Amino acid sequence: GVDRNAFLFGFTPQAEIWNGRLAAIGFLAYLLWDLAGYSVLRDVLHLIQH
Repeated sequence: GVDRNAFLFGFTPQAEIWNGRLAAIGFLAYLLWDLAGYSVLRDVLHLIQH
C-alpha cells in the first residue's frame, strides 16, 4: 500500500489526512491566541463586555 503519511498533492487520502492535521493545529493555535487575550472574534462580535 501507499504510505499514509506521504505528502501527496491532489484529492488523495494522504492529502486529506494532512489537511485535517493542519486544520487541527490552526484551530489550537487560534484557541491559544484567544486565551492569551488577542481575540479578534470576541472583539468583532462583542461577545464579552469589558
